[in-house]
Amino acid sequence: MIAQEKKRKIIQDSRIHENDTGSAEIQVSILTERINELTEHLKVHPKDFSSRRGLLKMVGKRSGLLKYLIRTDPSRYQAVITRLGLRR
Repeated sequence: MIAQEKKRKIIQDSRIHENDTGSAEIQVSILTERINELTEHLKVHPKDFSSRRGLLKMVGKRSGLLKYLIRTDPSRYQAVITRLGLRR
């Protein structure tokens, strides 16, 4: 789980307008942070298969959100992947 303060900072860094709390960019940013934390967890606990399943579900959800972004607004998609360091 992401700490509340860290999640608040991610939302502030990713939002489009002042009251934005759930745009695709924010969802992708939060999922990326959770994926990174879970990846580190799985390096320490390689046999934690239930967490691995959760990780794969999160990766799939993030992939779907990124497909939505590229389909609707490619410039927003480019901004998100460069800011998060995805698609190296």
